[in-house]
Amino acid sequence: MKPWRSCDMAQLENVPELQEITSTNPRDQLLRAERLPHIWCPGCGLGIVTGCFVEAIRASGIPQDKHVVVSGIGCSSRIPGYLDLDTYHTTHGRAIAFATGIKVANPELEVTVISGDGDLFNIGGNHLIHAIRRNIDLNVFCVNNFNYGMTGGQFGATTPTGAKTATTPYGNFEASFNIPYMVAAAGAPFVARWTALHVRQLLKAMLRAFQVQGLAFIEVVSPCPPTFGELNNFDDALAMMQYFRGCSRVDDKADLSKIGLSMKPPDPIVVGNFVDVKKPTYHEVESKAIGKGLGRAK
Repeated sequence: MKPWRSCDMAQLENVPELQEITSTNPRDQLLRAERLPHIWCPGCGLGIVTGCFVEAIRASGIPQDKHVVVSGIGCSSRIPGYLDLDTYHTTHGRAIAFATGIKVANPELEVTVISGDGDLFNIGGNHLIHAIRRNIDLNVFCVNNFNYGMTGGQFGATTPTGAKTATTPYGNFEASFNIPYMVAAAGAPFVARWTALHVRQLLKAMLRAFQVQGLAFIEVVSPCPPTFGELNNFDDALAMMQYFRGCSRVDDKADLSKIGLSMKPPDPIVVGNFVDVKKPTYHEVESKAIGKGLGRAK
């Protein structure tokens, strides 16, 4: 039996150290504790991503009631359900569309989309491209585990060529998206990639995303032990994290056309904050256009 399948929560009830832990935690005000424990597999990176996001909110200085989190469908899209914020769990691939409506209706809100590679780049790729083109002031955090983890491990647009999944047992023969390259080419003013191992860097990138005026995008490379990992020669989640640790290379100035991922050790995982520029946002352009129109009307 694989380690991530052998955990028995009942066994933890008799651990004295855990019984002494109080119910008060600095993160409690941002979490819906009654919904815990979560549904994610042991070794999944989504707990780390959630922790980073909660800490980023706490450190941002932005009032809790100004944060709105939107997701679609998938493992990553369950994150908002554990956050004690205004959250929207929308239909598959439509998170960006819902988030755009929220932000346009109330520009004062800090709107974040947290979703997976399948939701954002397969089902909802067209919405993401147009949100970038418009430069809507959104934070988009894509947790990339290279497959549809929740529905059985099918391949998708980010599955590396040659990788095995539940629907590509002989290896994926399609080319995969290089996410940072694609998003930067579409014109996003902030583009970053970190792994679930890079906790401090990911937290800082999320904080920076809150500050960016325009669409801020972060790809989070995350382990998926029971599906992608098991089928691609990773014994467990620790093996995937060891790959992240040994083969990640920080390069903020990397040639983005050359940072596609193979997920095969010792091939590198290039991480960093690749793009950070200022561009007019949709909201700024809209306000200016309306102002000119009203001026002519007078």
